[in-house]
Amino acid sequence: MTPDFEECLNNILNNIHGNCVDVNSGDLHRQVGGYPGRNHRMPVCCEVMYGKMKGDDAVLSAPPKGKGASLTIRYFKHNR
Repeated sequence: MTPDFEECLNNILNNIHGNCVDVNSGDLHRQVGGYPGRNHRMPVCCEVMYGKMKGDDAVLSAPPKGKGASLTIRYFKHNR
């Protein structure tokens, strides 16, 4: 996994306010940097997001191939 995506996502997941947080891959990649751009790493970003899913975390939306800027996953605090 790429440390920058994983580090940013871990920071989000460790600071969930309320019961859950919805994370969008496009937003996550923008926070890390390099998106949009010719050398974006969206597939890697999405892999990190899928890899962090636990328990009843859920994919709210995904592009047809599963990896793209519209991927949104709901992560629940009690799964952390």
